Amino acid sequence: MSADSLRAVPATGNTPVGTAHRSIKCTYRLHRSPPIFSRRFLPLKFILSTPDLLSTHSSLTQFSTHGSHAMTDSSHYPATGLIRIIDPAKEPKPLTDIAPDALDDEQRAEAERKAQLRLRTRMIATGFHDPSKAERWLNAPELKHVSQDALFAGLRLAPSPDIALPALVRLIEKHPAVAERANRGEEEFGMYRLLGASQAIGDFLYRRPEHIDPLFDTQVYPAESALIRSQHPASILPETDGEFLTPIAPLDTPYRRDILTALGADTHAERPCAAAEQTGKDGYVTLRVAYRAALARIALLDVCCEDPVEMMPTIGRHLADLAAAALEGALAIARTEVAEGLGPGLAAPRRGEAVDALDLAIIGMGKCGARELNYISDVDVVYVVAPVEPAAAGTAPSAGAEGESAPLKLTENECSTIGTELVHALTRAIMGPAPEPALWEVDANLRPEGKDGPLVRTVESYVQYYKRWAENWEFQALLKARPIAGSAQLGARYARAIDPFVWESAARESFVESVQAMRARVTDNIPSNQVDRQIKLGPGGLRDIEFTVQLLQLVHGRTDPAVRTKSTVDSLAALTAVSYISRTDAEAFSRDYKKLRVLEHRIQLQQLRRTHLMPEKDAEQRALARSILSPERNGTLSAEQMLKAWQKIKRNVRSLHERIFFRPLLAAVSTLSRDEVVLSEQAAQDRLAALGYRDPRGAMRHIKALTTGLSRSADIQRHLMPVLLGWFARGVDADAGLLGFRIVSESLGSTSWYLRMLRDSPAAAERLSQLLSSSRPMTDLLEDASASIAWLDKVADLKPLGEEALASEISSLLARHEDAAEAMRAVRYLRRRETLRTAMGWTLGIVDVEDTCAGLAAIDECTIGAALQIALRELQAAPEPTEPTEAEEAAGEKLLTRIAVIGMGRLGGAENGFGSDADVMFVHEPLDGADEDAAQEQAARIVNRTLALLKQPVKPAIRAERPLEVDADLRPEGKQGAIVRSLDSYRSYYERWAETWEFQALARARPIAGDEELGRAFVELIDPYRYPATFTPEQVQQIRRMKARVENERMPHGADRTRQLKLGRGGLSDVEWLVQLVQLRHAHAVPGLRTTSTLKALNAAVEAGLVAAADAEVLSGAWLLATKIRGGNVLRGVRQSDTLPSGRADLEAIARWCGYPAGSARALEEDYLRQTRNARKVYERLFFEEL
Repeated sequence: MSADSLRAVPATGNTPVGTAHRSIKCTYRLHRSPPIFSRRFLPLKFILSTPDLLSTHSSLTQFSTHGSHAMTDSSHYPATGLIRIIDPAKEPKPLTDIAPDALDDEQRAEAERKAQLRLRTRMIATGFHDPSKAERWLNAPELKHVSQDALFAGLRLAPSPDIALPALVRLIEKHPAVAERANRGEEEFGMYRLLGASQAIGDFLYRRPEHIDPLFDTQVYPAESALIRSQHPASILPETDGEFLTPIAPLDTPYRRDILTALGADTHAERPCAAAEQTGKDGYVTLRVAYRAALARIALLDVCCEDPVEMMPTIGRHLADLAAAALEGALAIARTEVAEGLGPGLAAPRRGEAVDALDLAIIGMGKCGARELNYISDVDVVYVVAPVEPAAAGTAPSAGAEGESAPLKLTENECSTIGTELVHALTRAIMGPAPEPALWEVDANLRPEGKDGPLVRTVESYVQYYKRWAENWEFQALLKARPIAGSAQLGARYARAIDPFVWESAARESFVESVQAMRARVTDNIPSNQVDRQIKLGPGGLRDIEFTVQLLQLVHGRTDPAVRTKSTVDSLAALTAVSYISRTDAEAFSRDYKKLRVLEHRIQLQQLRRTHLMPEKDAEQRALARSILSPERNGTLSAEQMLKAWQKIKRNVRSLHERIFFRPLLAAVSTLSRDEVVLSEQAAQDRLAALGYRDPRGAMRHIKALTTGLSRSADIQRHLMPVLLGWFARGVDADAGLLGFRIVSESLGSTSWYLRMLRDSPAAAERLSQLLSSSRPMTDLLEDASASIAWLDKVADLKPLGEEALASEISSLLARHEDAAEAMRAVRYLRRRETLRTAMGWTLGIVDVEDTCAGLAAIDECTIGAALQIALRELQAAPEPTEPTEAEEAAGEKLLTRIAVIGMGRLGGAENGFGSDADVMFVHEPLDGADEDAAQEQAARIVNRTLALLKQPVKPAIRAERPLEVDADLRPEGKQGAIVRSLDSYRSYYERWAETWEFQALARARPIAGDEELGRAFVELIDPYRYPATFTPEQVQQIRRMKARVENERMPHGADRTRQLKLGRGGLSDVEWLVQLVQLRHAHAVPGLRTTSTLKALNAAVEAGLVAAADAEVLSGAWLLATKIRGGNVLRGVRQSDTLPSGRADLEAIARWCGYPAGSARALEEDYLRQTRNARKVYERLFFEEL
């Protein structure tokens, strides 16, 4: 037996059973652990006057820790516990009523305790969340004549008995006849349901008790059927109804007629005007009360319907029609107010004639235009005005009498003036101060130019704007535009004029960017603590569904009028009917959309407040779970089950965009299941073009090549492709992403792990799509080092290995390869592999730029060290028995010296970028007893061999390798000096001949390879020169002059200094020279400055009080951003890597790698120019004045 068929019988046998529920009678018992009750009891008088509280009855809860197996469907368990079917015949007989006087004190206390326990138990079974608070309401005098059995039977049906009970008491106080309704229990299920679902409507009825009886006299089920039948009314211009799929004139609804009648307006008039007595606050109250009375009736039928999910579209249509009627009524009030000068504003002669001479149409946008409105929402509108032709104006009721001047013919400016005053007046009627609260906000911000544009325009003015200045999002907003009130003829003219703009927007050049921006706005500006609670804007929310449907309409509606519908549900049906979405997917999408809308409706209905957040409080979640089902199933869904179902819906919705939008593309090139949609070639290409594929035809070829066939690989590709296509589209270059995926997939052939990993690891697949759609150089590297794709499955594998791990692996490589050429090829292959790993980690946002730079430096250090080891090994190796060659003349030699490699520049500072040169110096020290000249000659040969190993071609060539360029020009005497010097030679040079700038270059000198002891000795040698005890003013001036010379001589000819990353304004050079000057002047006294790292030295300067923290923040920000852009240029393949790119695609890719959201190309450019401009100001002040 299912829970749907269960229903509680009243606690006493003589309470009438309502006919509202079509279910069988069944007595049941609830089992749950007993709560710990407070010791606050009801008065004994109340208990003893309620005999059923002194008896035991089968409808009360019995406490137990076990459940029944009679119900097999656990999803129908009520929130209050498990249901167990029992035999009423086996229930203990009721206790005999005992007269209060016959009880002694102890018996009285015991009876009171038992009665209290039974009452609490019954309240919990009924659904109360806070029995203690509810007890006070149960003791209210208004309930004196209400049967407790009937009351509990009715409250059991309320979504929140805690809210329904106080509302009921207050209504009885205001309108005593409500007590009679309360005594009918279940028969008045509509009253109990509505009061428990909406505190706001209860408050309205308390304010306006005259509406209580008309509302609750409603026969729910006949009225529900009538509501469904009336959801598609004709318009007030029936002759236009066939022009488009959606009427282009305001609808002729009962709401419109009732509100206009209440305001004393003629419902048949072309421009209805409210009666004079229905203006000002009196008119506002009449309008708002009529609106809320109709809203309450809609809500009553909504919360009582058999299937709220399927009823949702009907409710949305009626709410939109009611809002349109309210605007029509507000406009009628506005006409009278403006015509009679009752409101502030226009002071012109013949005001009544001026109002009659103006047509004003109200165009509904968003959910109101689409007839899918919420209970409470901003109503988005735009206003259209036009002068009435004199013949038409003369027939108006206020036209001049015989002998008076002819009717007015308004100019465009006069139309704007009168129209604006009418709009202000109607807005006051909807949301201005009045005894009855405002309805909702009227929002006209979707008009051309937004808040800065005029409130009203003529049709011609709208057309000119949309032709010349409108942005894509404005056409997308017009997708749901529909005339809802005001002049029917003018509204229809506007609809005809703007319709072509909507459906031609997909062909505009910037449509793809606009679509990407639409997608990005789904979760924009949501506070982080609300993202998981958002029903509308969060991931898997309503906006995701609406985005997908609107995008399909815009893409296919260009050529297919059949999908030019307004509402989301209707549009899904239209897209399915013409085979743009599979029936299965459309049904799933529509079902999930309606479920989310029901949640949204119930949450808003409670207080009639605009919110889209899932409640956090247990009581509110429980009431929500009870409200979203039909009355018959009330209490069969717990809050936990509801939340679990909501999470499942969100997961489904997140995947539906890819499935609906991309999966049908495969059907155009592959044979899929019979259920799949088969798109025409043109329709498939239109979809791809809409999402940014510049070569849709080529993309279709790639899709066909990947998915055609009966192999296991083709089958997996068919499942992967819809999702991957979406990810490529969200990347920087969708075409490159798809092409790269085909290249990589074909290079791996039938490798089993590759596609299996992508299938089983969505994170790995998404990361791969990001890489392939943003960097062609990385695509080339992945094609040749395809095993690297396996790293995408684990975040840890995408982080730099570190110097220790690299050194260990290189040691193993050298041990395995005795031949120098083979060993060096293995080392250089390892360098390329680890550079790729580091690039992948940075571009995917797993590794920050500082760790990236340090990782790249470690790779280059180990590579140089390996080359030096190979050269040394080659020198000392035994000679081969063949005739020696020039390269083998030194074979078998005795080592005469030890060598160290000193990293300089960015390598010395561990600040390498992708593609950075390695600035180095070589130092040697002869071994004891060795001849100095012989040692010098041998050291030179070793160093030259090391450099040759690093740059000479290897066989077979390493594809996509960027050989390490080693630059030793910072050595003493530069290119004219010896490639390697002894330690003593360096000492002598720095003592006698070195210039100040050479001491500055030593600021980033650091041993990176070779003999460690010699490296330390070199550091001890140079420390007094780079951290001098005194640094004279003359030396400071030398540094300043050298910096100016570098800027002038090394800046590329014709280069834009504002975009030069290294030598330009506020770029890397400015920050580094400034920091190095601080080190030269103060490192002797400030140990923290003795570092080769630019940022660490800058931080030390702040701690020492040498640089202000704000200045340091500006400098470090500019330096880091320039470093990121420089590395991004290399990974993008930008030709001039030291220049801020100007191409949008390049900027977009680099912006994402820098942590910006999608669509931030311009933001990156503006940020760089701003930050470097500020950095230059700081640099000039400190470098030339303060330091």
